[in-house]
Amino acid sequence: MLVSLHVKNLALIEEEEINFGRGLNILSGETGAGKSIILGALSLALGGKVSKDALRNPNEDALAEAVFTVGEKEKEFLSAMDVSVYDDEVILSRKISGERASAKINGETYPASKLKEVGALLLDIYGQHENQSLLNKKKHLELLDEFANDSLSAIKKELSEAYGVYVSKKKEFLSADQDESNRARELSFLEHETEEIQNAKLRVGEDEELEEEYKKLVNGQKISEALNDAYNETSGNGGNSASDQIGRAMRSLRSVESYDEGLSDLVSILTDVDGILGDFNRGVSEYLSSLDFAGEHFLEVESRLNEINDLKNKYGHTIEEVLLSCDEKLAKIEQLRDYDAYLERLEQDLNAAKKRVEELSSGLSVLRQSHGVTLCSLVRDALLDLNFLDVKFDMSFEKAEDYSANGYDICEFMISTNPGEPLRPLKDIASGGELSRVMLAIKTILAESDSIDTLIFDEIDAGISGRTAQAVSEKIYLVSKAHQVILITHLPQIAAMADHHFLIEKDVIRDDKSQKATISTIQELYADQVTKELARMVGGAEITTATMENARELKELADEKKASFAS
Repeated sequence: MLVSLHVKNLALIEEEEINFGRGLNILSGETGAGKSIILGALSLALGGKVSKDALRNPNEDALAEAVFTVGEKEKEFLSAMDVSVYDDEVILSRKISGERASAKINGETYPASKLKEVGALLLDIYGQHENQSLLNKKKHLELLDEFANDSLSAIKKELSEAYGVYVSKKKEFLSADQDESNRARELSFLEHETEEIQNAKLRVGEDEELEEEYKKLVNGQKISEALNDAYNETSGNGGNSASDQIGRAMRSLRSVESYDEGLSDLVSILTDVDGILGDFNRGVSEYLSSLDFAGEHFLEVESRLNEINDLKNKYGHTIEEVLLSCDEKLAKIEQLRDYDAYLERLEQDLNAAKKRVEELSSGLSVLRQSHGVTLCSLVRDALLDLNFLDVKFDMSFEKAEDYSANGYDICEFMISTNPGEPLRPLKDIASGGELSRVMLAIKTILAESDSIDTLIFDEIDAGISGRTAQAVSEKIYLVSKAHQVILITHLPQIAAMADHHFLIEKDVIRDDKSQKATISTIQELYADQVTKELARMVGGAEITTATMENARELKELADEKKASFAS
């Protein structure tokens, strides 16, 4: 539920905070008072576009902040979006300063797109433009699918995947058709490439072994010199090697060993050192003997490495990729050598994919038509409640010329509003007010199964009055018993049903420098304040005793109607 909206330095608003409640929240006011600014601020808090022209004072920061309470289900969805929730609250905010705009959720910075994603989970906004969208047949299919989402989601997912396979097979089949000369050239080229790879007799891991050996061969001279130096220092001639010096040390110790038994341990240690040094010298000698830095072997290793690297440059980054490329080319050669059979297989695969799409599209269409009957029946009943005296409502289905990921259905709402008139497309006969009521009927039906708690209607009651307005007010109030509804309206019949009524007014004030400025203010109305605002809505700018009495009666009737719904 939307708990509050804080707006600062936006358009005509200096700083205001609206605390919304459960049930039906009504926003009313004179034309131009700033009602649209409230929705604009809310849209901004939910990640909408930012315009620097929206700032009231360009030298100060602007803020739009919406606070929501959420339940366990919303928390699960938000957690899946990597959004943390604290104390069952979600705070969405947008701050505009100069040329920059920041977006935050619960104090953490996110891209504006994330606010849109979270906002779509928390509320729906239905504006006047939504009514006009009913003139587009594509919208009719969207509304039907939204109504039947639980039944359609699985088959639509399966169809989307099958359609992807069908498109891929179709593309492969169309691109496979080439003339004989092109096939011959491609076949010759592929045979040359595979022969080059096969003749190399590649072995996985061979390149790594050769690179190690090549490194050793390239640095062979340095290795040999280092080993010879080490050998000379430890066992060379001249009497100054480590081996000679250890030998002299051992003779010195043994000459006095008999005088002190403790010297035996030292002699033993030195003997071990002499043995280790001997092992080291033998190891060096053997390593030197094993070294083979023959120029011919070096050239062989270098040549093989160059051959392997050349193939890797042409066909893959590793030997495994080169061998895989070879297998793919061999498969392509097989196709080209028996091209007719290859085309036949492609055509069979394409037909099978097409058949699967056809089956799923047909199954989806059957489900849609079944749910379409239910939806139209519910809409018809809702329209009767909305003061359509005699209405028929149905849905026509046609099959598109080609498939799509959403099937082949083209559907359209059909309506008859007068006895004896045939059903005709909605766009051909419905007036603006009738479109409003049709959309309201559909949205109220969808709202019954909608998990979104907050619904916002922006003057969806345009073009209606009298008894019809009363019917619309009752329908909206019934929706507000299951959802929080926020509605901008000019109709007193609807405003009288409010659980919470907010008045938006435009005033002219003087600033510190006695300059005139226009601001919009928002306040919640209570008791007589509500009656006075209803009187203004009934009678215009001049409120008379008659309009006040009319407003009181309207409020009393509304309270009675609300009480009857509760019983």
